[in-house]
Amino acid sequence: MPQMAPLLWLYLYIFFLLSFIIFLMINYFIKPFETIDSNIISKSSTHFFNWKL
Repeated sequence: MPQMAPLLWLYLYIFFLLSFIIFLMINYFIKPFETIDSNIISKSSTHFFNWKL
């Protein structure tokens, strides 16, 4: 039935919006791994590269 096509697009649009909102909420509440400060790496890594013959 051709008159059902606008409802199909409406349902697809609502499904997309709900899934996008859920995706954003998951990304907001799940924190990424903590990044290590580059200054700490550069200070500690100099000890490993000081080789004495």
